[in-house]
Amino acid sequence: MDKTKNENEKFCSDCGKIINLKAEICPHCGVRQMAAPGGLSATAPNGKSKIAAALFAFFLGGFGAHKFYLGKPGMGLLYLLLFWTLIPSFIALIEFIILLTMNDETFNQKYGMS
Repeated sequence: MDKTKNENEKFCSDCGKIINLKAEICPHCGVRQMAAPGGLSATAPNGKSKIAAALFAFFLGGFGAHKFYLGKPGMGLLYLLLFWTLIPSFIALIEFIILLTMNDETFNQKYGMS
């Protein structure tokens, strides 16, 4: 079997077969393909986006919106109950910076399976 690919093809991240470069799911094994590292459209396997989480943290972080989005409803509820103290807003600003500087692999390990 020849394993050379054209410029509009890539190898499947799971089975290694040649698939279309823009394919989101491998037609051979059915595994979702990850976006290119460092891309703004990179999403975790469960569909969560690092950029969306960071934007939630920046604009609605004081209310815990980013925690609800990332599948941490207990923490989101705590932020919501304490929003009037402004403490969650300061923490959310720090989390905004952390989310923006976090690499995709770490984000996927931490939030990609829930």
